[in-house]
Amino acid sequence: MKSIGVFYGSSTGNTELAAEKICEQLGQFVSHSADITKSEPEDLLGYDILLLGVSTWNIGEMQDDWDEFIPRMEGLDLTGKQVGFFGMGDAIGYSYNFLDAMGMLWDVVKGLGTPKLVGVWPNEEYTFDESLAVYDDGHFVGVGLDEDNEPDLHDERIKGWLMKIMVDCELIPAS
Repeated sequence: MKSIGVFYGSSTGNTELAAEKICEQLGQFVSHSADITKSEPEDLLGYDILLLGVSTWNIGEMQDDWDEFIPRMEGLDLTGKQVGFFGMGDAIGYSYNFLDAMGMLWDVVKGLGTPKLVGVWPNEEYTFDESLAVYDDGHFVGVGLDEDNEPDLHDERIKGWLMKIMVDCELIPAS
């Protein structure tokens, strides 16, 4: 069975809560979950599937914990890893940089060898103006969560995204 590592940075606890929900829903599939501040870059190498959680701060800025961790990732080779993203943002207050940190983190990760992006998520049900997390015309690089405006959609979005991750990573057959 493939191993899954969940790594997140969380300033206010919202991304940590999302990571906990992800771990709860994945159950025995999760091998490890950790705050990025308690991790070393090499820790990412121990898992087949990486689920990375990040929030966007201020006007399109990376969350502090990831901002400090990213330079330490230099030289890491994530070739062969499957990587999915979950991000926190505020689509109303920061409509022009909604989930930017998630897109910025993918830009860093995709340059670390040849990891495979999994869990690309539809963005048609979101209201925003611009985002660095946009993957293509209809998708984000991962699932977007908005604690400020749509916390009631977290469970549904996480569940749907995890089903997509499970199929993309061939942990369950496509239906």
